[in-house]
Amino acid sequence: MEVLKVSSHSIPNSVAGAIAGVVRDKNNVEVQAVGAGAANQAIKAIAIARGYLAPVGIDLICVPAFANVIIDGDERTAIKLICEKR
Repeated sequence: MEVLKVSSHSIPNSVAGAIAGVVRDKNNVEVQAVGAGAANQAIKAIAIARGYLAPVGIDLICVPAFANVIIDGDERTAIKLICEKR
């Protein structure tokens, strides 16, 4: 599964386009976010991506989970949002 990493500085419209593109091609994508700002941008991007995909008959669903990731040698807890077609 392809992984898209989102930061608090990510532009939701750009991330939404990436999510929509991957879902069209591969049926699912994992969106990772570390921190409240990044999680906020990721959720906004998923909501926008639903709007991009709905007109072509794709209902995007999202399943949240936790993931441990290594950033600069430190282990951090990330939110992973598994997005897929329904």
